[in-house]
Amino acid sequence: MRNFLKNKMAVVSAGFIIMILTFALLAPFIARQDPSAIDTNLVLSAPSAAHVFGTDTLGRDVFSRIVYGSRISLSISFIAVGISVFVGLFFGSIAGYYGGGIDSVIMRFVDIMLCFPTFFLILAVIAVLEPSIFNIMVVIGLTSWMGVARLVRAEILTLKERDFVAASRVMGASDTWIIVRHLIPNAIGPVFVSATLGIGGAILTESALSFLGIGVQPPTPSWGNILMDGKSTLGVAWWLTIFPGLFILFTVLSYNLLSEGLRDMLEPRLEDK
Repeated sequence: MRNFLKNKMAVVSAGFIIMILTFALLAPFIARQDPSAIDTNLVLSAPSAAHVFGTDTLGRDVFSRIVYGSRISLSISFIAVGISVFVGLFFGSIAGYYGGGIDSVIMRFVDIMLCFPTFFLILAVIAVLEPSIFNIMVVIGLTSWMGVARLVRAEILTLKERDFVAASRVMGASDTWIIVRHLIPNAIGPVFVSATLGIGGAILTESALSFLGIGVQPPTPSWGNILMDGKSTLGVAWWLTIFPGLFILFTVLSYNLLSEGLRDMLEPRLEDK
């Protein structure tokens, strides 16, 4: 923890992430106006005391939509990263522990998946499936596990030669027990760092899909479709793109900087002498 606190940018980033999570959890209390309430008398109203982030083309309060949109954007990113970590841990641990033909088959499959541009693969799958929050979570998760698998495999290739693994085998432990009880817990540190980076990437992917109209569908607010609403009025209503854009920017940047702090905390051997 001392190593983490030495990284001031990581501490500030953690504070910003806590603020965004608070917005998402306490959205009904922070955003007092209905994010879906239409008021034709307030169409494209500039930021004011009543509407601190202004209103959109339908007179809806932009601040409320951003706050409620944080629930959708963060939920999608957390669940998508959870799926990718689970799949990556499964395949990476099996490949690293058993090696040989199993390792070759799994890693060649990983190489094939990495040949496809991830975003365009997601676009292709989403275009076939019906756009929905569930589908977005699953598709992002199942197309972003390869980096975790390679990371876990590399860690387990080193760990499985350690004395504590040999001792566990001598005591009669099964392969499943050794992998789950000994190897994965010791390889989880770098996975946490990778997952933190993955959350930022998932937020960007969800925002891009929603901006293109094949992600979260209106009237459900997300940061991406709020940006999409403002693209046609950028010249007269700058607040429709600036505010959600800044939330996306600072949230993704915060997760990237937080990952650096987590690396210092979970891998103290990397600390500069």
